[in-house]
Amino acid sequence: MLATCVIQLIDMIQVRIQLGQGSAGEVTKTMLKNEGIGAFYKGLSAGLLRQATYTTARLGTFRILTNKALEANDGKPLPLYQKALCGLTAGAIGACVGSPADLALIRMQADATLPAAQRRNYTNAFHALYRITADEGVLALWKGAGPTVVRAMALNMGMLASYDQSVEFFKDNLGFGEGATILGASSVSGFFAAACSLPFDYVKTQIQKMQPDAQGKYPYTGSLDCAMKTLKAGGPFKFYTGFPVYCVRIAPHVMGVFGITC
Repeated sequence: MLATCVIQLIDMIQVRIQLGQGSAGEVTKTMLKNEGIGAFYKGLSAGLLRQATYTTARLGTFRILTNKALEANDGKPLPLYQKALCGLTAGAIGACVGSPADLALIRMQADATLPAAQRRNYTNAFHALYRITADEGVLALWKGAGPTVVRAMALNMGMLASYDQSVEFFKDNLGFGEGATILGASSVSGFFAAACSLPFDYVKTQIQKMQPDAQGKYPYTGSLDCAMKTLKAGGPFKFYTGFPVYCVRIAPHVMGVFGITC
């Protein structure tokens, strides 16, 4: 949650880039001009709720799984593939728990990009969850849960596995101290987490923010339809829209999470 307070403004810029609002500089300039500095922290309550549910579940599950694997391995360091499997499982469990808060976060961040008549105007995360349940039903809280789970699995495989592997390399092979090890491992982990998860994050954002047209038809029928239409319209690199900003967003978050948990 502390890490989220640091990277929330970067997360907001990244979401707006994915929604086609322009480059990082253009988004920042437009938001400052039209919405003010406070707009960068719109959805912070949902971001904090997301970390309290999703990150708590995935980090707790990851450590439980790796500890069990260590016991089965007689205390020897785990190979990379076992860490990756633990990361995949922890990511899936965490995403299922945190999907409602993630939906609220995306909608709150994207609200200002919609025409005034279509804005939802959620005041905070709990108001968003209440409105979603009242207007669309309880199951709507898990709208976009498919790409959310896949994205979390990819992110956790990239982040948690590469972080542990990097810590072993920096500490044991290069002899780095604790601070330098966390910084180096976080940077490596952030890059791999971003590279593995951004395509799924892009699809997730499009699915969670979409609204029906005047005939009640949604622009996408599901995650696969969104992915195919995106691929056809913009090619494979369209999924990596905002990659530098996404890396900048992920790395400080990894440092915050593991700096605190270490």
